[in-house]
Amino acid sequence: MSGALARLLFYPTLAYNVIMEKITSRQWYNRVDQTVILGALPFKSMTEELVQTENVTGVITMNEEYETKYFCNSSEEWRAAGVEQLCLSTVDLTGVPTMEHLQRGVEFALQHRQQGTSVYIHCKAGRSRSATVAAAYLIKLHCWSPEEACRTLASVRPHVLVRSAQRELLLQYYQQVCASGSS
Repeated sequence: MSGALARLLFYPTLAYNVIMEKITSRQWYNRVDQTVILGALPFKSMTEELVQTENVTGVITMNEEYETKYFCNSSEEWRAAGVEQLCLSTVDLTGVPTMEHLQRGVEFALQHRQQGTSVYIHCKAGRSRSATVAAAYLIKLHCWSPEEACRTLASVRPHVLVRSAQRELLLQYYQQVCASGSS
């Protein structure tokens, strides 16, 4: 049922995101650090800016296929622009990435970090699904608690919304990668 609801609400909520970016201080994307950029759907018209200005060579897509079909680059189009795409499909609104998604996303971002390039992590709005992966990246990189990672994300992207089920996953991830338990 949640997948059907997400499909039904996709276009109205996408329109809401576009309007909020136009009439408020929200930005379509925000840089978290020298590697990670957290953002909303990367429209095809943004490709040159992301590649040339932001040094993006990797994209982590947390969307289901229908969400990116018309507005975003396909994997082939990203590849033609010199960008590697990692698709970690997660249902909008109620979905929580899997532990495997977190691990794969973090590893992907860290590989690009070693290369000195940037990764654009996105979902539809850049608030929940993608923020969960970005928080996991910060946890792995700094051994920060989930609260500290989410607080840092909110400081650069105030409309981030990491829900309780996602925070629970981040706590499990933290316990897995920062076994000492210290933050």
